[in-house]
Amino acid sequence: MNDKCLMEDILLLEKGVCDLYMHGAIEASTSSVHQAFSTALNNSLTMQDTIYNKMSSKGWYSTEQAEQSKIDNVKQKFSGQ
Repeated sequence: MNDKCLMEDILLLEKGVCDLYMHGAIEASTSSVHQAFSTALNNSLTMQDTIYNKMSSKGWYSTEQAEQSKIDNVKQKFSGQ
């Protein structure tokens, strides 16, 4: 397993952790539990961003620029026009 594969796995795991923390915060029954999940979520989102930035800097996670016509179509679809 090479470094790229390891980083992809770590990123996927971190995204999963973020999802769990988000649901924990949503379902929290007390404000202290909600705050604990919210803090953990924010920390995990920061870590996810760091991992993404490292992968992007190495060319391991590339993004495509969306075409303006597609953006306009989505805007129109959700604006109700």
